[in-house]
Amino acid sequence: MNAEESSPLPNAEDPTLPSDDLSDAQLAEAKEYNRRELFCDLADRGLDLAYLSGMAFVLAKPIDTWLESLPGLSTLSARLAVMYVIVTVAHAMVSFPLSLYSGHILEHQFQMSRQTFGAWLRRYLKRNGLTVAFGLALTQGLYWMIWLCGPNWWIVAAAGYFVLSIVLGQLTPVLILPLFYKIERLEDETLADRFSRLSEGTGLSIEGVYRMQMSDETVKANAMLAGLGKTRRVIMGDTLLEGFSPEEIEVIFAHEVGHHVHHHIRKLILTGLIYSTAGFYLCDRMLAWWVGSVQGHVDYAELPVYTLPFLTLVMTIFSMFVQPLQNGMSRYFEVQSDTYALTSTGLKDAYRSAFTKLAKLNKADPNPHPLEVFLFHSHPPIADRLALADRV
Repeated sequence: MNAEESSPLPNAEDPTLPSDDLSDAQLAEAKEYNRRELFCDLADRGLDLAYLSGMAFVLAKPIDTWLESLPGLSTLSARLAVMYVIVTVAHAMVSFPLSLYSGHILEHQFQMSRQTFGAWLRRYLKRNGLTVAFGLALTQGLYWMIWLCGPNWWIVAAAGYFVLSIVLGQLTPVLILPLFYKIERLEDETLADRFSRLSEGTGLSIEGVYRMQMSDETVKANAMLAGLGKTRRVIMGDTLLEGFSPEEIEVIFAHEVGHHVHHHIRKLILTGLIYSTAGFYLCDRMLAWWVGSVQGHVDYAELPVYTLPFLTLVMTIFSMFVQPLQNGMSRYFEVQSDTYALTSTGLKDAYRSAFTKLAKLNKADPNPHPLEVFLFHSHPPIADRLALADRV
């Protein structure tokens, strides 16, 4: 369905899409929704830290000793695989009530989700199944680096992370996203002409513009520039394509072009290499300290598998500390892309109405507390993005 031909989203239980400012009721609802989302995020972080601490300092060593006594688990690699499955599945069980509330109950309380419980559960199980399979392969690879490379494993691991980031960047739009969403090429000559004009002279080479079926599950709208090389493409949610005007969609596409013009994906991969190198080095130092305190010495070639929860705990804490830095860079990139969208299209009114609609659809708090933004937000508040249109 073309943007020109689309009708508004259903108004019975879903948010409407007027372009005027948020009403007091909508603002109060958005703030409450975001307050509960923040609570769930903080609770999830606290649960992760408590669970991993208990596993690392209380349960992991006895579990490893028990596994070593079982037939067929005499090798480090075999015990590592079972240890990983135990730690991951147990974590999923412990965190399931919070996942159910934040991912399903809360979304229905605020009319954000169209998923039935069965559909949500199937997606939850699929996501966690893929996490277990993919994470198991990564964990085996990481520990083999430790066992084979000794004290220099963290350098090899950082290089491996860099290569993996590039591979995943290429595969995400063609292999991973289609596992969860129906994605098809967008056939709309009017929009295609607009997109082609915006791409001229930017060096942007995209494989195509695609429509992602989101409306079966949510009323939220989203768009992204995904992929690397031959898989580079723009993906837009059907909720966005059917609820926004052509001019608003043009501005959003221009925003995605801005990410390309400013080389944001490349910069994210390079900064990811820096963060991963620092993170793996920290893990090495913490592992050497902890294993040395438990066993009296560190033998990298025989690093015990009971270190897995401790290693995961260190990575988790490190990620929490660097997240504000990563978010700050991401917000800066978003401002650059917003500025590019405004200057390249000149559609300030469409820009304002598009972000107002996004705020209503996604129930975004337009003006959250600055500390919350600094710690947790990867995108600028809607109020800041609207104010940008007055300065550009």
